[in-house]
Amino acid sequence: MADEHTQGPAGSPTDGDPSPAESPDLAKLRTERDDLYDRLLRKTAEFDNYRRRVERERREHADQSIVDLLLDLLLIVDDFELALGVETADTSYRKGVELIYAKLTDMLRRQGVKPIDAVGRDFDPNVHQAVSQEESAAHRDGEVMSELRRGYMKGERLLRPAMVKVAKA
Repeated sequence: MADEHTQGPAGSPTDGDPSPAESPDLAKLRTERDDLYDRLLRKTAEFDNYRRRVERERREHADQSIVDLLLDLLLIVDDFELALGVETADTSYRKGVELIYAKLTDMLRRQGVKPIDAVGRDFDPNVHQAVSQEESAAHRDGEVMSELRRGYMKGERLLRPAMVKVAKA
């Protein structure tokens, strides 16, 4: 006997009224099938949402791990910059420190880490952290006079703000 109901997508009926020739058991089975099909669609959607959320969280965790590592490396870069600022009579020692510093900064550059240009620029609270202000006739109001600690960006993301001294009028 041919089914008198029109079928929707995936075999779900488009109307829920049983035909006069349909037995109550068949109507009950159709209702149960429709309920199970609805539950299947909902569980599939829930699982897809869960899978996307877990993937997004995994990517965010990996990105944060990279940022944490880069911040630790920047502390070492700071130490090298301090060491290079000290005068020494041992030129071979200084060249060794310069080579290691160059390798480290090159590795950071390859990872997309770039220093923030601060001195001579207008103070920008998005990338600068003002540590002090000083009156100065040689600088315009809000100009960064000196950099106490270099700041860095990775792409468009701020890794660490530059600690700066700002001129005031």
